Amino acid sequence: MVPTPLQRLADLGYGLPEAPVPQFSYVPTARVPISSDRALLFIAGQISARDGVLMTGRVPDTCSPEQAQEAARASALNILAQIEAECGLDKVIAVAQVTGYVNSTPEFDAHPTVINAASDLIVGVFGEIGRHTRVALGVAALPRGVTVEISAIVVVRP
Repeated sequence: MVPTPLQRLADLGYGLPEAPVPQFSYVPTARVPISSDRALLFIAGQISARDGVLMTGRVPDTCSPEQAQEAARASALNILAQIEAECGLDKVIAVAQVTGYVNSTPEFDAHPTVINAASDLIVGVFGEIGRHTRVALGVAALPRGVTVEISAIVVVRP
């Protein structure tokens, strides 16, 4: 029997958090039908927070790259929570794209390594259908001083 995405997540040692409620003027997800049996699910940027606690800091001066990878995993878990809240992880057909932002100094250039932690978690949960295109960027600041923010586009069944 093939394990479900929630079982795979548990096997990786993670639980699914509650889907974060937006604090500003946007919706957490937007579903756009593309055919009778598929839709694109756009997931708004999910900041690095776990159990209501913000994971803050700028890489590498106030946050190590390893701490930033943990923050990326927290953001990815929040992405998964939004998918589960909208339609269920079992409805995912493919993860199309992940966009990751890392709060970093201008000299730091290992953004892909930080966002790899999120990508690896997503692939660990979904297997081959979790392989995605990606953008990993360094930015001067993120909302509330968080270390990482990640958005995603997934293909889902209705």
